[in-house]
Amino acid sequence: MFLGLMSGTSLDGLDIALCYFEPEYQLLHSRCFEFSDELKQRILPFMTGQPQSIDQLMILDRDLATFAAEAILIFLHDHRIDPKEVNAIGYHGQTLRHRPDEGCTLQAGNPHILAEMTGIDVIADFRRRDLAAGGEGAPLVPAFHHFLTEKMRRPFALLNLGGIANLSLFTSNGDIQGFDTGPANTLIDQWIYQHKGVHFDAEGAWAASGDINQPLLDALLDEPYFQRAAPKSTGRETFNLDWLNHNLADFDQLPPEDVQATLTELTAVTIADALKQAKLTNCQLILCGGGARNDHLIERLTAHLPDFTIISSDLLGWSADAMEAAAFAWLAWAFKNKKAGNIPAVTGAFGERRLGALFPA
Repeated sequence: MFLGLMSGTSLDGLDIALCYFEPEYQLLHSRCFEFSDELKQRILPFMTGQPQSIDQLMILDRDLATFAAEAILIFLHDHRIDPKEVNAIGYHGQTLRHRPDEGCTLQAGNPHILAEMTGIDVIADFRRRDLAAGGEGAPLVPAFHHFLTEKMRRPFALLNLGGIANLSLFTSNGDIQGFDTGPANTLIDQWIYQHKGVHFDAEGAWAASGDINQPLLDALLDEPYFQRAAPKSTGRETFNLDWLNHNLADFDQLPPEDVQATLTELTAVTIADALKQAKLTNCQLILCGGGARNDHLIERLTAHLPDFTIISSDLLGWSADAMEAAAFAWLAWAFKNKKAGNIPAVTGAFGERRLGALFPA
């Protein structure tokens, strides 16, 4: 069995998934360990380009790994699993900066500490090999989606609604595409936290109470990233409150719920546009990630994609909340079994590569 650990741009916490991959995928247990507000506030400046010292980076690198190790030990204890039963941990770490245009990415979370504290082999540093091979280093989840869905009838698409939205497209001719469409939860979550002090818009209720401001939406859609061709990837270094406030500067005081409605519409429109550009129609769109619980966002997606059947991955037996963590458990399994962890057509890499590095117990 393999453990997968993922903490994404939404900063809601550390997702842990315990999985089997042979003879087929099985999610045994999963849980999210929430980050404290103090830890979030230490991570956020790195993600948004604020000046930070090397000492602050080193201490955060240590503390994130310690947090992860303690969470794993609690998780295994609660499920009465001996760490010796776990083949390996797939540890993503916390992305602080992702700059594929420069061939660079940085994830914090010291895998040596994780291996030492848990007594389990750790596979980590998944993105940099793909970058070294000319790729974007992201998205990596489509390779796991391909593993999950090899026997499914095509065409269909999987949409991961984390901090950033990413699509995995499986066409009827056998092609696989995947890319980040833009923000999913990251701006929605940051905006509601700034105005209401809560970490997410439960069921999209606050957005549903507001009105879409079309001029603001048009301004947001002028972002060059949305016009870029795939392969492409993005993150909080682009889509953050500074970016939003820059666009809001041209508008008089808008009701905050209208901004929330407009941000939710931005997510829906950019996803719908990406699917239309890919010429994928009349098929299933399978949702996973935290945004799959946002009823208002799903309503807006349905309005823009009337030809699609939109369902949660839960209906297929794949936990929507655990999908990304399970993907990194799978990447650890792939590494141990000497299998490629990327799809070159998705990341733009020169070829298939075995992703990650081993940090033995």
